Amino acid sequence: VRLGDLHHPETLADRIRPGYEEVRLRLGAGADLPSLEAIVEGLLRTAEPFLRFIGDTQGHLVEAWERGDRILFEGAQATLLDIDHGTYPFVTSSNCSLGGLFTGTGLPPKALDKILGIAKAYTTRVGAGPFPAEMHDATGERLRQVGREFGTTTGRPRRCGWFDAPITAHACRTNGVDGLAIMKLDVLDGLDEVGLIVGYRTGEGTLTTKLPSCAADWKGLQPEVKLFKGWSSTRGITSHGKLPAEAHAYLEALVESVEVPIAYLSTGPDRQEGCVYPGTFLEPLLA
Repeated sequence: VRLGDLHHPETLADRIRPGYEEVRLRLGAGADLPSLEAIVEGLLRTAEPFLRFIGDTQGHLVEAWERGDRILFEGAQATLLDIDHGTYPFVTSSNCSLGGLFTGTGLPPKALDKILGIAKAYTTRVGAGPFPAEMHDATGERLRQVGREFGTTTGRPRRCGWFDAPITAHACRTNGVDGLAIMKLDVLDGLDEVGLIVGYRTGEGTLTTKLPSCAADWKGLQPEVKLFKGWSSTRGITSHGKLPAEAHAYLEALVESVEVPIAYLSTGPDRQEGCVYPGTFLEPLLA
């Protein structure tokens, strides 16, 4: 059953019936199931306010692209949750990396002009899964509290750690990122030292920047952390030239490790608290 089927109430029951019968057989004769007719009526009643929004999405997008309209797509989940390119089995059920954009919209890959990668100035993860950067100490808790790293719906605390350059570089390669938006730099304000993970040490002591392809291979990896002198405050800075020298040094090392330039820097929760880097592809778009 697809959303478009809601435009055809005369055939909706036929579309639902195979799945309905399968569920009925699995649950047995005594199962308290609503009738097929009641399900159809409920769907149509619920869909009534939304029917005018259900249509040929691919057609609309392709027409807009061919007209030269500006289209912005925004992803919701991180690359390492991608079912194919993430830390399987600790992933979501779909392709949330760039490939999912094409299968989800029907636009061709050449429709994209520029790709902006979004990353915090430190690393977080929700739930289980490999996370070498995770800090279980007071600094990790400070990042969680100052950054308000709690699930929006569940309130579940997020796991926090230093910025992980190998993970970010992997995400940038997978998605073909042209520039980075580094968010929440101000959360690092006031720390004596700020760490940057530049690689992992294997059990044999070898330094690597490659991510394991199997979840079991993450075990035993230890983060290689490069420490930088902390800074006082970046809150509300709107020009990267006004950043403290220590913050500059940290960001320059981040860019060197990831090998992708910074296009935007966030220095606070408000929209105006941040800066577009001059000479990047974002500058003319946001002028």
